[in-house]
Amino acid sequence: MGNRVCVDLCSLMRPGEGLLVGSFARGLFLVHSECLESNYVASRPFRVNAGPVHSYVAVPGDKTCYLSELCTGKEVTVVDQDVQQRTAVIGRVKIETRPLILVEAKASVSDQTLYSILLQNAETVALVAPSQENGSHGTAIPVASLKVGDQIVLRKQGEARHTGIEIQEFIVENANSV
Repeated sequence: MGNRVCVDLCSLMRPGEGLLVGSFARGLFLVHSECLESNYVASRPFRVNAGPVHSYVAVPGDKTCYLSELCTGKEVTVVDQDVQQRTAVIGRVKIETRPLILVEAKASVSDQTLYSILLQNAETVALVAPSQENGSHGTAIPVASLKVGDQIVLRKQGEARHTGIEIQEFIVENANSV
């Protein structure tokens, strides 16, 4: 259980679009908007159920901030499965207590770095799969349906950040005890 953040934008998102979010700034997952129809709730193409309050989110200027720092009028970076990006203004931020699920990923089989994100454990919360070489667009994979081996969009970044800006320094940031 944890306090998760829904980010409601002043603009609409299309299938394949969402926000880059992660537990650590070194790797951000593309969390899909709620623009798709569902058996559970009506489509909300202005919303991203982004994750818990501690998570980082991409904002303009190649920066990050915590989801807990977002507020009405602030801008976030909307990204699609081809990593095309645009800026959108936040209309509302909603924080509620919900059950969470941990998702972990590697950028490649040989990469030893583990990237993670906690998300609400719900069928309406999804990550974006990359576009395929045949030109078909990425699809939304509900976190409740993720399987080992599924491919999702992940943006790798530098290891250290201070006040949302990438810096060069030694840092130990780990989900496990040091």
